[in-house]
Amino acid sequence: MAIARWNGEIIAESDKTEMVEGNHYFPLESVHAQYLRPSDTTSVCPWKGTASYYTLHVKGQDNADAAWFYPTPSEAAANIKDHVAFWKGVEVSEN
Repeated sequence: MAIARWNGEIIAESDKTEMVEGNHYFPLESVHAQYLRPSDTTSVCPWKGTASYYTLHVKGQDNADAAWFYPTPSEAAANIKDHVAFWKGVEVSEN
C-alpha cells in the first residue's frame, strides 16, 4: 500500500500504483479529490507526453503544482493514464 501525505492529511492511498521513474502514480479514484485544485501549469516529457498539474489545498494551505498527471499520455506511458503523481514535499510511503 502506497500512501501520499501532505500537511498532515492523506492525499491518496492505493495498493495498485504504477511506478515510473521512481514515482508512484496513484489511480485517480484513489486520490482524495477534495484536496485538488486545477492548475494552468503544463510541462512536456519527451517520452510520456504533456503533463498537467494540480495544486494541493489542505487545511487552508496551498502547495502549488504538487501533483501531476498525463491526460493523454503517449503509447509508451499508457499505464499511467488516469493516474496522479506527487512531489514538492508530499511524502509518499509504502506500508
